[in-house]
Formats: sequence, structure tokens, C-alpha cells
Amino acid sequence: MNPPITRGFRSRRQEQILKDRVPPGQYVTTDFPVLSAGPTPDLKVANWTLALQAEGSLVGNWDWAQFEALPQTTLKTDIPCVTKWSKLDTTWRGVTFDDLLKAAGLAEPPGPYLMAHCHGGYSTNLPVADLVAGKAMIATRYDGLPILPAHGGPARLLVPHLYFWKSAKWVQQLRFMDHDQPGFWESLGYHIYGDPRKEQRYDGD
Repeated sequence: MNPPITRGFRSRRQEQILKDRVPPGQYVTTDFPVLSAGPTPDLKVANWTLALQAEGSLVGNWDWAQFEALPQTTLKTDIPCVTKWSKLDTTWRGVTFDDLLKAAGLAEPPGPYLMAHCHGGYSTNLPVADLVAGKAMIATRYDGLPILPAHGGPARLLVPHLYFWKSAKWVQQLRFMDHDQPGFWESLGYHIYGDPRKEQRYDGD
């Protein structure tokens, strides 16, 4: 017969689980704060498109109906924001970056880096290695419902293992690059990569 587990022991175990899940310097919130570089655009799915570009050429393009017809994946994950909040067990649905490449007929990514361009002029850079193998998706639903405009709807990039500014809202174009270059926040002093486990919030971290 196993000895009884004391309440204090259970609490310490739960605290350790949270410590393992939550990056350093972060606190857990049940809210979903809205943070954007500019005003929320008024986007209609009837006019929405997503373009995939490489070396100045269009290698893939989808309207909303075509994108919705692609294989859909559901992902449950934690998300860390550079402003130090983390939200646990969020559920998203959309098209993985891997399935997007397949839909474009690409056997492999045509470049090692990518710039995500969004409505409103926002952009962010990412290594392609952080997008493939199921690590990222273009999400269209949150918690089973269409993503609200304030949270990046109708479609946003989701790269949950990096700080959330890398999960660009209102994405409209993904452009492959031969060399890394800073996006919007990165050019204003944010870290070029943004690893929460290393607290890479700002340039020099």
C-alpha cells in the first residue's frame, strides 16, 4: 500500500510541473491579452489570400476556400509572450507549414529563412527550421472557433516555442530568404530569434 500523498507534497509537485512548462521570467495568465503593433485591420475571408514566395517568384497562392480545403491539424500548446505572460493549454487549428509546402508542390523549403508579411505592414523573420516538422502552422481557429480579429483572425502564424510576437497576426505572405534579416520588432531592438527558454527578449540578450 502506497503512503498517502500530503497536500504540501502535491503542491510542490504541481509547482515543479509548472516550472518545467513555463519559461523563466514568465507568469501564467488565464486571460488572453491583446497586443498589436497597430490598429486591427478589417479583413474579410472573401478577400483573404495567402501567398508563398521564393526568390521573387510566387510558388503558392490560396484564397480562403482553397486554404480551408487543405489538411487541417489541431494543436494544443502553451504560448509565451515577450511581455512575460504565458497562457497554458491553448488549442489551435489550421494548416501546418509542412502541409503548406506540400500544397505548393515543394519537396523542401527553397530557403533557410522566412519573412512573414502581414496586413498593416507588420513583419517578422524566422528560421525555416523552426517552422517545419510540425513546429508551426497558419492557424484559423482558436478554441474551436474562428480566431477573433484582435487575435489575428482570420489567419495568423503560430510558432508556439518562440515568443509570441513571432506568431504574426493577419498573415498574408510568407517569403523565403537566403539570409536572415530583421522584421518589424527585430529592427526596433527585439531579439532576432526570440527563444523564451533563453529569455531572448531584446537585442543582446
